[in-house]
Amino acid sequence: MASLDVVTVDNRKAGTIELSAAVFEAAVKPHLFHAEVRRQMALRRAGTHSTKNRAGVSGGGAKPWRQKGTGRARQGTTRAPQWAGGGVVFGPVPRSHEHSLPKKVRRAALRSALSQRVLEGALRVVDGFALEKFSTRRVAAILKGLGVREGGALIVIDAPDPRVEASARNLPGIGVIRAEGLNVLDVLRHAHLVMTRAALEAVEKRLDEAKREERA
Repeated sequence: MASLDVVTVDNRKAGTIELSAAVFEAAVKPHLFHAEVRRQMALRRAGTHSTKNRAGVSGGGAKPWRQKGTGRARQGTTRAPQWAGGGVVFGPVPRSHEHSLPKKVRRAALRSALSQRVLEGALRVVDGFALEKFSTRRVAAILKGLGVREGGALIVIDAPDPRVEASARNLPGIGVIRAEGLNVLDVLRHAHLVMTRAALEAVEKRLDEAKREERA
């Protein structure tokens, strides 16, 4: 079981914390990343793309020319697919792109992503991330002091905090998410993870299968 230093927002050591091996030392499986990110991206698709078939295109009620005697191929309507301005054959219609993935697979993918960040040394645990006031400059200074410089960072908090969420909003490459909403896509999109102690404990409680079985 690995342990990490817990630091303050001023990067001073405030203790250590033992990481759950089941959550932060899981096997890294890229195929799980692919499956879960694909599911998340599909869920974000609006699915509003649409075309009209020959029944949906207005006009075309009159036969363009008589059936026989013109030397041309017979035509029933100018809204047939072979005509310019006609309907589309098998075109896209509004639909949902959502597809399901077993919850155990989704949790395994998140454990794998968190373990990847631990292996890279990209996880920092802070004692707390409370701000006295709304200040984007203060958040930038905290992250710089923690060594977060390139690739962006995802700040994980345990409870709603309007000051932190609003203050980090304008920083490029910086995201804020609550522990209950932590997901694979956001973890992989940011090179660093900055988690509060309370958020880390909430994530472990959510992802440790043994603890889940005990609660059940």
